Amino acid sequence: MQNCLGALDGTYIKVNVSQTDRPRYRTRKGEVATNVLGVCDTKGDFVFVLAGWEGSAADSCILRDAIARPNWLHVPQEGFLAPYRGQRYHLQEWQGARNAPAAAKEYFNMKHFAARNVIERAFDLLKDRWTILRGKSYYLVQIQCRTILVCCLLHNLINREMTNVDFVDDVDEGDSTYATIGGDDIQFVENSNEWTQLRDDLAAEMFNEWQLHNE
Repeated sequence: MQNCLGALDGTYIKVNVSQTDRPRYRTRKGEVATNVLGVCDTKGDFVFVLAGWEGSAADSCILRDAIARPNWLHVPQEGFLAPYRGQRYHLQEWQGARNAPAAAKEYFNMKHFAARNVIERAFDLLKDRWTILRGKSYYLVQIQCRTILVCCLLHNLINREMTNVDFVDDVDEGDSTYATIGGDDIQFVENSNEWTQLRDDLAAEMFNEWQLHNE
């Protein structure tokens, strides 16, 4: 997807909290975790990370908080490009010749998911590199959140300095609700009529080019 600056998404990382706080940190899968918002560029380097929100918190709430805080997540003028709701989206839905996109909105969603995979791969690689992010920690939650940030910084350093490191292609969709793309009805970043029209025009152009290429 041309001119895409990056992608953002949320992921769960297990934390250790007091018995009183566990209900707030419990995810829909029953794990006690913090819901981490991450933003990465097209190379897979993290450019923004917000850790500490409870596992029960909605991605849309965390994104609003990240944008509202002074000197935190700065959204470029282009804004967020969300997929079409009610249309096929995940990669497995496109497998096989019979499942090829049949309309511009479907094709746009397919390309959107492919572009969004960079943040999924970044999270997968982050957890693969640092065991402390995969298991239950016994530090205070504040220290655990700082550990997450440090691991992200080291992740960026390794990506930039160790060019021979393989980048994983596996996509873990289990915990993701893709806040980046309106998974939790993030209306405040996608209610512009002008931006909606731009997306429609882009979808039609991309679909037409794809059809011509496959004729």
